[in-house]
Amino acid sequence: MPPRPARPDPRFDWRRIAYHALVSRALDDLEEAVNRDKAKVPRDHLVLYQFSARGHEVAQVILGSLLTGRRDAASAYYRSRPLLLSLGLSIEDAHGSPLGRAGGFSDGRDIGVVCNLPAREGCAVLPMSGDVGSQYTPAAGWAQAITYHRDVLHDAAWQDAIGVVLGGDASVATNGFWSALTMATTLKLPMLFYVEDNDLGISVRGEMQTPGGNIAANLASFTNLRVSEGDGTDPAQTAALLADAVAHVRGGEGPALVRLTVPRLNSHSGPDNQKGYRSDAEIAEEWARDPLPKLRAHLVPALLSESDWSALDAEVARDVASGVAGARARGYPDPATVGRWVYADDAEAGLGGLSAAERMALGGSAAIDEGETVRFAEAVRRTLASELERNPKVVVFGEDVGKKGGVHLVTEGLQKRFGATRVFDTSLSEEGIIGRAVGMAIAGLMPVAEIQFRKYADPATEQLNNCGTMRWRTVNRFAAPIVVRMPGGYGKDVGDPWHSLSDEVRFAHAYGWQVAIPSNAADAVGLLRAAMRGADPTIFFEHRSLLMTSDGSSRYPGDDYVLPFGQARTVREGSDLTVVSWGAMVHRCAEAAEAFGGAVELIDLRTVAPWDKAAVLASVRRTGRCLVVHEDNLTAGFGAEIAATLAQESFWFLDAPVERLAPTDIPVAYHTDLLNAIVPTVERISERIRAVLRA
Repeated sequence: MPPRPARPDPRFDWRRIAYHALVSRALDDLEEAVNRDKAKVPRDHLVLYQFSARGHEVAQVILGSLLTGRRDAASAYYRSRPLLLSLGLSIEDAHGSPLGRAGGFSDGRDIGVVCNLPAREGCAVLPMSGDVGSQYTPAAGWAQAITYHRDVLHDAAWQDAIGVVLGGDASVATNGFWSALTMATTLKLPMLFYVEDNDLGISVRGEMQTPGGNIAANLASFTNLRVSEGDGTDPAQTAALLADAVAHVRGGEGPALVRLTVPRLNSHSGPDNQKGYRSDAEIAEEWARDPLPKLRAHLVPALLSESDWSALDAEVARDVASGVAGARARGYPDPATVGRWVYADDAEAGLGGLSAAERMALGGSAAIDEGETVRFAEAVRRTLASELERNPKVVVFGEDVGKKGGVHLVTEGLQKRFGATRVFDTSLSEEGIIGRAVGMAIAGLMPVAEIQFRKYADPATEQLNNCGTMRWRTVNRFAAPIVVRMPGGYGKDVGDPWHSLSDEVRFAHAYGWQVAIPSNAADAVGLLRAAMRGADPTIFFEHRSLLMTSDGSSRYPGDDYVLPFGQARTVREGSDLTVVSWGAMVHRCAEAAEAFGGAVELIDLRTVAPWDKAAVLASVRRTGRCLVVHEDNLTAGFGAEIAATLAQESFWFLDAPVERLAPTDIPVAYHTDLLNAIVPTVERISERIRAVLRA
């Protein structure tokens, strides 16, 4: 006789699990059928970009039923809609967003299954992304924020909370997975890794993603990690494995990883055709593992009768029909509002960052209380210390930031003063540093992350991009206002392609980011404090030359000084030529301008996103000439934006063409003579000023 199936575990609401699994399958079936029969259905019923979770839904819904903590959060990916249904996503939103209708979790701005759920009480689902593997490090950041809220801020609401991250087998090959795994295990974070393994990354098999195709086997000896695996189509086994793993994490025993094998019962996405890389026999074999018949067999008749199941089927059909009708009846997104929420627009996000009340309580003043003269690095250090003192939600971290005090010693002494929970070192992963900051910010902290040099930010590009677009693509449901301190530019009498990169235009072009490039200590104080009390993510660029010399020294403006972004400074007034610059170049421009008396007006932009267009236009309309000097490459550098704006909006005021002086698309060189041949020097700036004045 075959063994009797295990009875349904009474700790679970199995009818609810079955309901959400059936709803998920019904939506997937409907969307795929409609898209397949395009010629027979109204155009506005088509899903613009269709993904299915068929084969994954039962295990995901079981997992969702276990996420009951007040401050739990899940970080998921584009095949995770069943989880969201189990956590409260309405059927209308679940279908309306793939249709691109108004409202829902993106108001037609993002792919319809890239979901989010900003729950303030209960499990939140962090904003998904369209790239693979970027969901891991924000989940680790949320998990670390749990420990901070619980142990440092002593907030009982975070007790027993966990962070969960969902990923497919292909995602275990990504930088994000390994970075998050390092964070979770070295810090023993309350984090669950849920890997649903369907042995396919679109068409690439699992053995190409991890040796042997089994990440659980490969991690069996990982320190501080509980590893388990099983059949995700077996509801009894899945429930037992997930319940044990969640209990382990909630119990403070450290992170856990569960790998469940599941079938992918469809092509990767609507445009994909799996028959190009899977045989009919393979597809039929997958369908033989369909978890829904197994769920029914597990529940009927042990828990539900045949008539109970039929009633459940009918309830799902009614609810899906009603939800789909509601989704189709929705209007289309308003194109007039598509530019809203790139930045905060003075509105509080559904989840993420300091509250408006918290920001207001921190205050701030434009009045300067002049203190002793300080160098640039000391000004940044004092500002960090002041904000750490005033705001218990501030955390400062990065590689070598703690005991050493940073490679430029900007954070020297801060860990000793504020402790290793507030000023701490990280593993060597820029993806992890920024992703962690994002998760922490969504959890309500104020993370100040350091990237040691501008060039080293490149591995974090996905996280930086996703952070900047978060508010816009979730229609202000989420935001992650972080501050990223990033030294760069040439050093004192030295350069090189790795540590001296400027490239600020990359961030000026990045959606949703503020970019500050102060030229002196006082501006650094005001801009850094504004960023740490603001509602938008900020790149705070610390020029290496200013960190290494006294060029940027100025009087300390006080612990309340705040400088608004987008407000340029007129360094010197002049009548015949406007010179526009920022960062360390301001000092070279100022020295060069001295030889021309009152002819040269020098404007220090201070920030390039936003930039003070009005100040530059007003100056050039008075002087009739403009020279833009910067350290980033000439081609497509930010000077090109300024020149284009002047040509478009002040053409008839110009007495000569707008000129730019910048490196001519050559990497920064090491030897001083080569460095000076590339980066604008005082002598070359003077020559160009003289030439423009003669034009």
